[in-house]
Amino acid sequence: MPITVLVVDDSGFFRRRVCELLETDPRLKAIGTASNGKEAVEKTLELKPDVITMDYEMPVMDGISAVREIMARQPTPVLMFSSLTHEGARVTLDALEAGAVDYLPKNFEDISRNTEKMARVLCERVITVARSRGGVAEPVRRPMSSESSAATPAPPTSRQSVPRREPLADRIAARRDEARKNQERQQAERAAAKASLAPAVKPKANPRHFSLVMIGTSTGGPMALQTVLTRLPADFPAPIVLVQHMPSTFTGAFAERLNSLCKIRVKEAEDGDLLRPGQALLAPGGKQMMIDKRNGGCVRILPGDERLNYKPCVDVTFGSAAKVYPGKILAVVLTGMGADGREGCRLLKETQSVVWAQDEASSVIYGMPMAVAKAGLADEVINLADVADKLISDVT
Repeated sequence: MPITVLVVDDSGFFRRRVCELLETDPRLKAIGTASNGKEAVEKTLELKPDVITMDYEMPVMDGISAVREIMARQPTPVLMFSSLTHEGARVTLDALEAGAVDYLPKNFEDISRNTEKMARVLCERVITVARSRGGVAEPVRRPMSSESSAATPAPPTSRQSVPRREPLADRIAARRDEARKNQERQQAERAAAKASLAPAVKPKANPRHFSLVMIGTSTGGPMALQTVLTRLPADFPAPIVLVQHMPSTFTGAFAERLNSLCKIRVKEAEDGDLLRPGQALLAPGGKQMMIDKRNGGCVRILPGDERLNYKPCVDVTFGSAAKVYPGKILAVVLTGMGADGREGCRLLKETQSVVWAQDEASSVIYGMPMAVAKAGLADEVINLADVADKLISDVT
Protein backbone atom coordinates (compact mmCIF):
# COMPACT_ATOMS: atom_id res chain seq x y z
CA MET A 1 0.00 0.00 0.00
CA PRO A 2 1.23 3.53 -0.77
CA ILE A 3 2.28 5.97 1.95
CA THR A 4 -0.62 8.36 2.53
CA VAL A 5 0.06 12.09 2.83
CA LEU A 6 -1.99 15.04 4.13
CA VAL A 7 -0.87 18.33 2.54
CA VAL A 8 -1.36 21.44 4.69
CA ASP A 9 -0.84 24.98 3.37
CA ASP A 10 -2.93 28.17 3.15
CA SER A 11 -1.97 28.58 -0.53
CA GLY A 12 -4.25 26.64 -2.87
CA PHE A 13 -1.58 26.74 -5.57
CA PHE A 14 1.04 25.29 -3.23
CA ARG A 15 -1.32 22.51 -2.08
CA ARG A 16 -2.07 21.52 -5.67
CA ARG A 17 1.58 21.52 -6.72
CA VAL A 18 2.70 19.45 -3.73
CA CYS A 19 -0.05 16.91 -4.45
CA GLU A 20 0.98 16.73 -8.11
CA LEU A 21 4.62 16.19 -7.21
CA LEU A 22 3.73 13.48 -4.69
CA GLU A 23 1.63 11.66 -7.29
CA THR A 24 4.73 11.26 -9.51
CA ASP A 25 5.88 8.52 -7.12
CA PRO A 26 3.73 5.37 -7.00
CA ARG A 27 4.85 4.80 -3.40
CA LEU A 28 2.95 7.91 -2.28
CA LYS A 29 -0.66 9.03 -2.30
CA ALA A 30 -2.05 12.45 -1.31
CA ILE A 31 -5.28 11.60 0.51
CA GLY A 32 -6.31 15.10 1.56
CA THR A 33 -5.46 18.76 1.98
CA ALA A 34 -6.03 21.42 4.63
CA SER A 35 -5.77 25.21 4.45
CA ASN A 36 -5.06 25.99 8.11
CA GLY A 37 -3.83 24.34 11.30
CA LYS A 38 -7.27 23.71 12.78
CA GLU A 39 -8.40 21.94 9.62
CA ALA A 40 -5.12 20.00 9.63
CA VAL A 41 -5.86 18.61 13.09
CA GLU A 42 -9.39 17.65 12.08
CA LYS A 43 -8.24 15.99 8.84
CA THR A 44 -5.48 14.12 10.69
CA LEU A 45 -8.01 12.65 13.12
CA GLU A 46 -10.36 11.77 10.25
CA LEU A 47 -7.94 10.45 7.60
CA LYS A 48 -5.05 9.20 9.80
CA PRO A 49 -2.35 9.86 7.17
CA ASP A 50 1.09 8.29 7.34
CA VAL A 51 2.82 11.68 6.86
CA ILE A 52 1.78 15.34 6.99
CA THR A 53 3.47 18.15 5.06
CA MET A 54 2.93 21.37 7.01
CA ASP A 55 3.33 25.08 6.40
CA TYR A 56 3.91 27.21 9.51
CA GLU A 57 2.28 30.58 8.67
CA MET A 58 -1.47 29.98 8.30
CA PRO A 59 -4.74 31.57 9.46
CA VAL A 60 -6.94 30.22 12.29
CA MET A 61 -4.13 28.05 13.72
CA ASP A 62 -0.43 28.25 12.80
CA GLY A 63 1.65 25.22 11.86
CA ILE A 64 3.55 24.93 15.14
CA SER A 65 0.34 24.93 17.21
CA ALA A 66 -1.10 22.35 14.82
CA VAL A 67 1.97 20.11 15.22
CA ARG A 68 1.68 20.26 19.01
CA GLU A 69 -2.02 19.34 18.92
CA ILE A 70 -1.47 16.54 16.41
CA MET A 71 1.30 15.06 18.55
CA ALA A 72 -0.98 15.16 21.58
CA ARG A 73 -4.02 13.65 19.85
CA GLN A 74 -2.82 11.59 16.86
CA PRO A 75 1.00 11.38 16.71
CA THR A 76 1.99 11.48 13.04
CA PRO A 77 5.32 12.20 11.30
CA VAL A 78 5.37 15.82 10.07
CA LEU A 79 7.54 17.36 7.35
CA MET A 80 7.64 21.17 7.71
CA PHE A 81 8.05 23.60 4.83
CA SER A 82 10.34 26.43 5.85
CA SER A 83 11.50 29.73 4.39
CA LEU A 84 15.28 30.08 4.11
CA THR A 85 15.53 33.11 6.40
CA HIS A 86 16.84 33.60 9.93
CA GLU A 87 13.27 33.94 11.21
CA GLY A 88 12.20 30.92 9.15
CA ALA A 89 15.00 28.95 10.79
CA ARG A 90 13.84 29.94 14.28
CA VAL A 91 10.26 28.95 13.49
CA THR A 92 11.40 25.64 12.00
CA LEU A 93 13.40 24.83 15.14
CA ASP A 94 10.27 25.56 17.19
CA ALA A 95 8.37 23.13 14.95
CA LEU A 96 11.01 20.43 15.42
CA GLU A 97 10.80 20.91 19.18
CA ALA A 98 7.00 20.61 18.93
CA GLY A 99 7.42 17.19 17.29
CA ALA A 100 8.03 17.66 13.55
CA VAL A 101 10.56 15.20 12.11
CA ASP A 102 12.22 17.18 9.33
CA TYR A 103 11.89 20.22 7.08
CA LEU A 104 12.26 21.33 3.46
CA PRO A 105 12.87 24.83 2.09
CA LYS A 106 9.69 26.44 0.78
CA ASN A 107 10.57 27.96 -2.57
CA PHE A 108 7.65 28.93 -4.81
CA GLU A 109 9.92 29.24 -7.85
CA ASP A 110 11.16 25.66 -7.49
CA ILE A 111 7.75 24.22 -6.61
CA SER A 112 6.05 25.96 -9.55
CA ARG A 113 8.28 24.21 -12.04
CA ASN A 114 7.57 20.61 -12.86
CA THR A 115 11.19 19.68 -12.23
CA GLU A 116 12.24 16.12 -11.84
CA LYS A 117 14.73 17.10 -9.14
CA MET A 118 12.14 18.86 -6.94
CA ALA A 119 9.75 15.92 -7.22
CA ARG A 120 12.50 13.46 -6.34
CA VAL A 121 13.69 15.46 -3.32
CA LEU A 122 10.17 15.91 -1.96
CA CYS A 123 9.12 12.29 -2.47
CA GLU A 124 12.29 10.82 -0.98
CA ARG A 125 12.05 13.12 2.04
CA VAL A 126 8.41 12.16 2.64
CA ILE A 127 9.29 8.47 2.41
CA THR A 128 12.14 8.96 4.89
CA VAL A 129 9.87 10.83 7.30
CA ALA A 130 7.28 8.06 7.02
CA ARG A 131 9.88 5.56 8.25
CA SER A 132 10.86 7.74 11.20
CA ARG A 133 9.77 7.41 14.81
CA GLY A 134 7.48 10.39 14.36
CA GLY A 135 5.56 11.61 17.38
CA VAL A 136 7.93 10.05 19.93
CA ALA A 137 9.49 13.00 21.75
CA GLU A 138 11.51 11.16 24.38
CA PRO A 139 14.24 8.54 23.84
CA VAL A 140 13.44 5.06 25.09
CA ARG A 141 15.72 3.84 27.86
CA ARG A 142 16.31 0.09 27.84
CA PRO A 143 16.56 -1.99 31.03
CA MET A 144 19.86 -1.34 32.82
CA SER A 145 20.69 -5.00 33.40
CA SER A 146 19.59 -8.46 32.38
CA GLU A 147 18.50 -9.06 35.96
CA SER A 148 16.09 -6.14 35.98
CA SER A 149 14.92 -7.12 32.52
CA ALA A 150 14.05 -10.61 33.70
CA ALA A 151 12.20 -9.32 36.74
CA THR A 152 10.09 -6.79 34.83
CA PRO A 153 9.42 -7.30 31.11
CA ALA A 154 10.24 -4.18 29.10
CA PRO A 155 7.11 -2.32 28.06
CA PRO A 156 6.44 -2.32 24.31
CA THR A 157 7.82 0.57 22.28
CA SER A 158 6.12 2.32 19.40
CA ARG A 159 7.60 -0.30 17.06
CA GLN A 160 5.99 -3.26 18.83
CA SER A 161 2.50 -4.41 18.05
CA VAL A 162 -0.56 -4.55 20.29
CA PRO A 163 -3.36 -7.12 20.04
CA ARG A 164 -5.17 -6.85 16.73
CA ARG A 165 -8.56 -5.26 16.67
CA GLU A 166 -10.86 -4.10 13.91
CA PRO A 167 -11.09 -1.77 12.12
CA LEU A 168 -7.57 -0.83 11.04
CA ALA A 169 -7.95 2.79 12.19
CA ASP A 170 -8.75 1.60 15.70
CA ARG A 171 -5.70 -0.66 15.74
CA ILE A 172 -3.44 2.21 14.70
CA ALA A 173 -4.97 4.54 17.27
CA ALA A 174 -4.61 1.90 19.99
CA ARG A 175 -0.98 1.29 19.07
CA ARG A 176 -0.18 5.00 19.26
CA ASP A 177 -2.03 5.36 22.57
CA GLU A 178 -0.08 2.40 23.94
CA ALA A 179 3.22 3.94 22.81
CA ARG A 180 2.35 7.26 24.46
CA LYS A 181 1.38 5.54 27.72
CA ASN A 182 4.63 3.56 27.66
CA GLN A 183 6.62 6.76 27.19
CA GLU A 184 4.85 8.38 30.17
CA ARG A 185 5.42 5.29 32.30
CA GLN A 186 9.10 5.15 31.37
CA GLN A 187 9.55 8.85 32.17
CA ALA A 188 7.98 8.30 35.60
CA GLU A 189 10.21 5.28 36.22
CA ARG A 190 13.32 7.26 35.25
CA ALA A 191 12.34 10.12 37.57
CA ALA A 192 11.76 7.67 40.45
CA ALA A 193 15.08 5.94 39.79
CA LYS A 194 16.97 9.23 39.82
CA ALA A 195 15.31 10.24 43.08
CA SER A 196 16.22 6.97 44.80
CA LEU A 197 19.77 6.52 43.51
CA ALA A 198 22.66 8.82 44.37
CA PRO A 199 24.19 9.25 41.94
CA ALA A 200 21.93 7.88 39.17
CA VAL A 201 24.99 7.27 36.95
CA LYS A 202 28.19 6.19 38.70
CA PRO A 203 31.36 7.77 37.31
CA LYS A 204 33.96 5.39 35.97
CA ALA A 205 36.93 4.77 38.24
CA ASN A 206 39.38 5.72 35.47
CA PRO A 207 37.78 8.23 33.08
CA ARG A 208 39.87 8.99 30.00
CA HIS A 209 41.34 12.27 28.84
CA PHE A 210 40.05 13.36 25.43
CA SER A 211 41.43 16.38 23.62
CA LEU A 212 38.20 16.78 21.65
CA VAL A 213 34.58 15.55 21.60
CA MET A 214 32.95 15.48 18.15
CA ILE A 215 29.26 14.95 17.41
CA GLY A 216 27.82 14.38 13.93
CA THR A 217 24.13 14.15 13.05
CA SER A 218 21.43 14.90 10.47
CA THR A 219 17.66 14.21 10.50
CA GLY A 220 16.43 14.37 14.08
CA GLY A 221 19.72 15.96 15.09
CA PRO A 222 18.56 19.38 16.32
CA MET A 223 16.48 17.91 19.15
CA ALA A 224 19.03 15.13 19.81
CA LEU A 225 21.79 17.72 20.22
CA GLN A 226 19.55 19.80 22.45
CA THR A 227 18.86 16.74 24.61
CA VAL A 228 22.58 16.05 25.06
CA LEU A 229 24.10 19.53 25.29
CA THR A 230 21.60 21.06 27.72
CA ARG A 231 22.65 18.50 30.33
CA LEU A 232 26.39 19.21 30.19
CA PRO A 233 27.91 21.39 32.95
CA ALA A 234 29.50 24.76 32.21
CA ASP A 235 32.92 23.38 33.19
CA PHE A 236 32.76 20.40 30.79
CA PRO A 237 36.48 19.56 30.47
CA ALA A 238 36.83 19.08 26.69
CA PRO A 239 36.15 21.21 23.61
CA ILE A 240 33.20 20.07 21.48
CA VAL A 241 32.60 20.40 17.74
CA LEU A 242 29.18 19.80 16.18
CA VAL A 243 28.39 18.86 12.58
CA GLN A 244 24.67 19.05 11.80
CA HIS A 245 23.40 18.85 8.21
CA MET A 246 21.71 22.25 7.82
CA PRO A 247 21.48 25.08 5.29
CA SER A 248 23.61 28.16 5.87
CA THR A 249 20.67 30.31 7.01
CA PHE A 250 19.82 27.83 9.77
CA THR A 251 23.07 27.15 11.62
CA GLY A 252 23.40 30.64 13.10
CA ALA A 253 19.88 30.53 14.55
CA PHE A 254 20.45 26.99 15.80
CA ALA A 255 23.68 27.94 17.56
CA GLU A 256 21.92 30.91 19.20
CA ARG A 257 19.12 28.65 20.38
CA LEU A 258 21.49 26.09 21.89
CA ASN A 259 23.56 28.81 23.55
CA SER A 260 20.44 30.22 25.23
CA LEU A 261 19.48 26.78 26.57
CA CYS A 262 22.87 25.31 27.54
CA LYS A 263 25.28 25.88 30.42
CA ILE A 264 28.22 25.44 28.04
CA ARG A 265 28.84 28.10 25.40
CA VAL A 266 27.63 27.28 21.88
CA LYS A 267 28.45 29.34 18.80
CA GLU A 268 28.48 29.01 15.03
CA ALA A 269 32.11 28.35 14.16
CA GLU A 270 34.21 31.01 12.45
CA ASP A 271 37.55 30.51 10.78
CA GLY A 272 40.30 30.46 13.41
CA ASP A 273 38.05 29.86 16.44
CA LEU A 274 40.05 28.15 19.20
CA LEU A 275 38.98 24.83 20.67
CA ARG A 276 38.17 25.58 24.31
CA PRO A 277 36.82 23.37 27.14
CA GLY A 278 33.19 24.12 27.92
CA GLN A 279 32.51 25.43 24.41
CA ALA A 280 30.81 23.81 21.42
CA LEU A 281 31.49 25.06 17.88
CA LEU A 282 28.75 24.34 15.29
CA ALA A 283 29.89 23.89 11.68
CA PRO A 284 28.32 26.60 9.50
CA GLY A 285 25.91 25.42 6.82
CA GLY A 286 27.09 25.41 3.23
CA LYS A 287 30.77 25.13 4.26
CA GLN A 288 33.26 22.58 5.56
CA MET A 289 34.86 22.65 9.00
CA MET A 290 38.36 21.25 9.48
CA ILE A 291 40.35 20.78 12.68
CA ASP A 292 43.79 22.44 12.74
CA LYS A 293 46.59 22.02 15.30
CA ARG A 294 47.74 25.64 15.17
CA ASN A 295 47.37 27.88 18.25
CA GLY A 296 46.82 24.82 20.42
CA GLY A 297 43.88 23.62 18.32
CA CYS A 298 41.43 25.61 16.21
CA VAL A 299 38.92 25.21 13.39
CA ARG A 300 39.31 26.18 9.75
CA ILE A 301 36.18 27.06 7.80
CA LEU A 302 36.47 26.35 4.08
CA PRO A 303 34.08 26.82 1.13
CA GLY A 304 31.76 23.88 0.49
CA ASP A 305 33.07 21.49 -2.14
CA GLU A 306 30.42 20.85 -4.81
CA ARG A 307 31.70 17.28 -5.16
CA LEU A 308 30.45 16.51 -1.64
CA ASN A 309 26.78 15.83 -0.94
CA TYR A 310 26.89 17.30 2.54
CA LYS A 311 27.98 20.82 3.45
CA PRO A 312 29.00 20.53 6.26
CA CYS A 313 30.16 16.92 6.05
CA VAL A 314 30.79 14.77 9.13
CA ASP A 315 33.39 12.66 7.31
CA VAL A 316 35.45 15.75 6.45
CA THR A 317 35.51 17.13 9.99
CA PHE A 318 36.10 13.76 11.68
CA GLY A 319 38.82 12.82 9.19
CA SER A 320 40.71 16.07 9.65
CA ALA A 321 40.65 15.69 13.45
CA ALA A 322 42.09 12.17 13.29
CA LYS A 323 45.41 13.63 12.08
CA VAL A 324 45.52 16.38 14.72
CA TYR A 325 44.58 14.41 17.84
CA PRO A 326 45.42 10.73 17.13
CA GLY A 327 43.88 8.50 19.78
CA LYS A 328 42.57 11.51 21.75
CA ILE A 329 39.10 11.97 20.25
CA LEU A 330 35.66 10.82 21.36
CA ALA A 331 33.32 10.84 18.36
CA VAL A 332 29.55 10.44 18.67
CA VAL A 333 27.29 9.73 15.67
CA LEU A 334 23.63 10.51 16.31
CA THR A 335 20.38 10.10 14.38
CA GLY A 336 20.41 10.89 10.67
CA MET A 337 19.72 9.70 7.16
CA GLY A 338 22.49 8.18 5.06
CA ALA A 339 26.00 7.12 6.07
CA ASP A 340 27.90 10.38 6.57
CA GLY A 341 30.36 9.89 9.42
CA ARG A 342 31.20 6.25 8.74
CA GLU A 343 34.44 6.90 6.85
CA GLY A 344 35.45 9.63 9.27
CA CYS A 345 34.96 7.18 12.14
CA ARG A 346 37.07 4.63 10.26
CA LEU A 347 39.96 7.11 10.18
CA LEU A 348 39.48 7.88 13.87
CA LYS A 349 39.51 4.18 14.80
CA GLU A 350 42.80 3.72 12.91
CA THR A 351 44.38 6.10 15.48
CA GLN A 352 42.73 4.32 18.47
CA SER A 353 40.18 7.06 19.14
CA VAL A 354 36.78 6.15 20.61
CA VAL A 355 33.47 6.07 18.70
CA TRP A 356 29.92 5.90 20.05
CA ALA A 357 26.78 5.42 17.94
CA GLN A 358 23.21 6.16 18.95
CA ASP A 359 20.98 3.09 19.21
CA GLU A 360 18.04 2.37 16.93
CA ALA A 361 15.37 2.66 19.64
CA SER A 362 16.11 6.33 20.32
CA SER A 363 17.00 7.42 16.76
CA VAL A 364 14.50 9.35 14.67
CA ILE A 365 16.24 7.97 11.57
CA TYR A 366 18.57 5.02 12.13
CA GLY A 367 20.84 5.64 9.16
CA MET A 368 24.12 7.32 10.12
CA PRO A 369 24.58 5.53 13.47
CA MET A 370 23.56 2.22 11.88
CA ALA A 371 26.21 2.66 9.17
CA VAL A 372 28.87 3.15 11.85
CA ALA A 373 27.65 0.23 13.97
CA LYS A 374 27.30 -2.17 11.02
CA ALA A 375 30.85 -1.35 9.90
CA GLY A 376 32.10 -2.49 13.32
CA LEU A 377 33.41 0.98 14.17
CA ALA A 378 31.33 1.71 17.29
CA ASP A 379 32.97 1.04 20.66
CA GLU A 380 29.54 1.46 22.23
CA VAL A 381 25.95 1.78 20.99
CA ILE A 382 24.12 4.13 23.33
CA ASN A 383 20.57 5.32 23.94
CA LEU A 384 20.19 9.06 23.50
CA ALA A 385 18.94 9.40 27.09
CA ASP A 386 22.31 8.16 28.36
CA VAL A 387 24.73 10.11 26.16
CA ALA A 388 25.07 13.23 28.33
CA ASP A 389 25.58 11.30 31.59
CA LYS A 390 28.14 9.09 29.87
CA LEU A 391 30.01 12.08 28.47
CA ILE A 392 30.15 13.59 31.96
CA SER A 393 31.43 10.36 33.52
CA ASP A 394 33.87 9.31 30.78
CA VAL A 395 35.56 12.58 29.77
CA THR A 396 38.21 14.39 31.79
